[in-house]
Amino acid sequence: MAVTMAEISKLRTMTGAGMMDCKNALIEAENDFEKAIEIIRKKGQAVAAKRSDREASEGCVLAAANGKFAAVLALKCETDFVAKNAEFIALTQSILDVAMAQKPASLAELKALQINGKSVEDLIVERVGVTGEKMELDFYEFVEGGSTSAYIHPGNKLATVVAFAEEGVDYQVGRDVAMQAAAMNPVSLDRASVPQKMIDTELEIGRDKARQEGKPENMLDKIAQGRLNKFFQESTLLEQSFIKDGKITVADYLKANKVTAIAFKRVTLNQE
Repeated sequence: MAVTMAEISKLRTMTGAGMMDCKNALIEAENDFEKAIEIIRKKGQAVAAKRSDREASEGCVLAAANGKFAAVLALKCETDFVAKNAEFIALTQSILDVAMAQKPASLAELKALQINGKSVEDLIVERVGVTGEKMELDFYEFVEGGSTSAYIHPGNKLATVVAFAEEGVDYQVGRDVAMQAAAMNPVSLDRASVPQKMIDTELEIGRDKARQEGKPENMLDKIAQGRLNKFFQESTLLEQSFIKDGKITVADYLKANKVTAIAFKRVTLNQE
């Protein structure tokens, strides 16, 4: 059965699939658009199943903040070529948009949300059918507070969100702290929020290093504690040196601006 270019274009607009995929689906479905859409969806599922053992290490990381809520997520794929594709970025943005609107509490909830009558998970599967690459929505994080801020590093491979206790935090202050989290990769907000297992590991490393340096056994704990303090200063957001002024800490910068940071999230696809 012949299909027209107008019909192909209409199906492409509806699904985002390639021209030939749309043409073949319409022919197979005998111009029944609902059946054609189902054919394209099933093709995506088949491709996804075939690619399930492949590594999706590239992708697009986006973040947004709106008042008291901010979210960051990563849609992953196999190649940088697809990651930079405008339609792939647009799909990532549409997923972020629905996350900002609906504020899901988990990645599973986000995947189940609807965009134009289709679940996020189904839209990703359809896109797999178009590109032939494995794709997965692998990261979704959010923060809430009196105010929030977001930062996306150029290239869409790294983004952060930060929450503050106060409402109406100055845009530049919020952005500065979000950029700090992006650039310096803190492990937690402050030393009180560092996991105990990480603290124990750092103490053990400090003891071992001191022991290898020939320090007396009765001094190992004190030396390890000193090195742990240095770890806190380098690896917790509030104690880090402020990247815009190394003479002060991030906590000092926030205090000067009468702002309290209460949470942050950082998502990256970069090798660090």
